[in-house]
Amino acid sequence: MFLKGLKGIEKFYFIGIGGVSMSSLAKYLTTCGYTVSGSDARRGEATDDLAFYGVKTFIGADGARKELVEANVVVYTDAIPQDHVELKKARSLDKKILSRGELLKLVCDCFPHVVSVAGSHGKTTCTSICAHILKSAGVPFTAHIGGEDSQLGNFHFTGREYFVTEACEYKRNLLKIRAETAILLNIDRDHMECYESEADLVDCFSRYVHTGKTAFVCADDKNCLSLGDFPSFGIENPLADYRATELRANGERYSFTVEEYGKALCRVRLNAIGKCNVYNALAAFAAMRSYGFDEREIRRGVETFRAVKRRFERLGAFHGASFICDYAHHPREIASTIATAQGICKGRLFVIFQPHTYSRTKLLMREFVNVFRGVENLMIYKTYSAREKYDGEGSGEALSEAIGGCLYSENVYVLKTWLKKTLKEGDVALFLGAGDIYFAVQYLLKELQ
Repeated sequence: MFLKGLKGIEKFYFIGIGGVSMSSLAKYLTTCGYTVSGSDARRGEATDDLAFYGVKTFIGADGARKELVEANVVVYTDAIPQDHVELKKARSLDKKILSRGELLKLVCDCFPHVVSVAGSHGKTTCTSICAHILKSAGVPFTAHIGGEDSQLGNFHFTGREYFVTEACEYKRNLLKIRAETAILLNIDRDHMECYESEADLVDCFSRYVHTGKTAFVCADDKNCLSLGDFPSFGIENPLADYRATELRANGERYSFTVEEYGKALCRVRLNAIGKCNVYNALAAFAAMRSYGFDEREIRRGVETFRAVKRRFERLGAFHGASFICDYAHHPREIASTIATAQGICKGRLFVIFQPHTYSRTKLLMREFVNVFRGVENLMIYKTYSAREKYDGEGSGEALSEAIGGCLYSENVYVLKTWLKKTLKEGDVALFLGAGDIYFAVQYLLKELQ
């Protein structure tokens, strides 16, 4: 057994095991020899995938479930309510209970070298790129990825020398991690239901970068620069320690020269679409250089990265029109993704956006309106409520009315009718959101075809 502080532990039970981050942690525990089981509200790719690791998964909550009763440790995701029937049962049985973030800290403590990636946007992609670099370098490592890398999945294990993971700001989970190398990509107003103000959010990220032995921050982000004097990466800021220069785009795939403290190191050609990935790749490049990896090893790793599922992922086509799905659910991400889509679209661009939770939509209503106002062929899809109860002020209907001049859909059939009548060859249908819009598009393509 490899987890420190959990002597005598053999069995884990996960509540919310179908989450990408949770399932990745469950996979890691199986490599350590633990017995893992868990439950989730619905079956999906993650729960099916866990079967290959010997993890028993159940659909639906059951406080009397044998696996829960016999478990030594119960792990829960922050997305579930505190009155969840299985969590209440675990308390009544006096089980050792860990949040996802607390378990992640224990996993981090197993590794001599820990690289964590934080920021409001880009964490999953940058984490994946770091994993590809470590794989290219041939060192023993484990990757805990908050999404599905197209080649590595959400978990990759070759050994226990390096550990690369995401550090999420939701409920200040990033402060539970003590990374040797901390990457901070950007700071934006998100998860504001967890913070008193934007200053409180910035302070949380400040505490994060000050806990690591080394931190790399984005030189083009004013909030990141306000945190102190750290090694930096960027494109626009000439004072960045690691800088991407001579940018060229070919179908939204960028190439650039990496400069290290003013000296040109190498030319990198990305195979992932979008300018945002220049920042993700540059941040990973800078962090890996701090471990002494050769720039050629790093470049090879960066260039082997292709994509993360739901990050500008092409799911199919209808009548010659491409269907592209992206996880973007924050105004800044949305603006970047729309710009990327416009760069590759030969016909008309159709944008379908699913708001993610009522609270986020309500808090960022003005920003959403600003980013969507003027976007032609726009449809707002019903809100993905996640853990929240209906709130009309933060609903998709309210957002649609505030934007004006766009359509609203409560179901996939309205969406199907609209696209079937209007799409032509060369058009792009861009689906945005972190909810179940991804699965709605998969169903929609089957129906259209």
